[in-house]
Amino acid sequence: MKIRCLVVDDEPLARRVLEKYFENLPGFELAGSCQDALEAMAFLREDPNIEVLLLDINMPKVSGISMVKAIPHPPLVIFTTAYPEYAVEGFELEAIDYLLKPFTFERFLKALNKAAQRIQAPRSESPSTFMLLKADKKLYKINHADILYLEALGDYVKVFTTQQMLLTKDRLLRLFEELPAAQFMQVHRSFVVALSAIQYIEGNQIKLKTATLPIGASYREELMERLKK
Repeated sequence: MKIRCLVVDDEPLARRVLEKYFENLPGFELAGSCQDALEAMAFLREDPNIEVLLLDINMPKVSGISMVKAIPHPPLVIFTTAYPEYAVEGFELEAIDYLLKPFTFERFLKALNKAAQRIQAPRSESPSTFMLLKADKKLYKINHADILYLEALGDYVKVFTTQQMLLTKDRLLRLFEELPAAQFMQVHRSFVVALSAIQYIEGNQIKLKTATLPIGASYREELMERLKK
């Protein structure tokens, strides 16, 4: 089931950028695009299944912050604004994220991934079941259960799954933070591994079915403890 999203922004160009970002985005559906808070509140009354709001703050008539305060049970909110001074108040409203215009597709994707994690939490035992990766000019939906390990490579990360290897421009630490902590562990400054994929440990090496990974000295003790459990 796709996560239904609503864009609210008084600037036509800003709405078009977000609408373009949503094209061919697996796991998410752009249900509507509104030019002000009053139109958005009417939309939400007609469609109570909206789960994520991408909401501008500085709008005429009613600001994005005022709109959130006026809704008894608002969807998850990602604020989008050109004004960094609103950040504190935005996070006080428990916004999922705060995107400062102009923002890249990668930054937009990170915010949506955070929203997906929050939404998936009550639906499953794990905080989320998948991540979205941009690679080869495509956007891939990767199930956590299919990930074997991640390898840092300069400004890129290789993501090895049971089906393929994807090269994405990102940081290892940021991707690691998106993965469920109970299932993955960083074992070297350049490697994160799925604990379930480990076959055995030999010396300072981890043996997987398809690869051998190094163990960093500072990670070895924690790795051994986690494998014992």
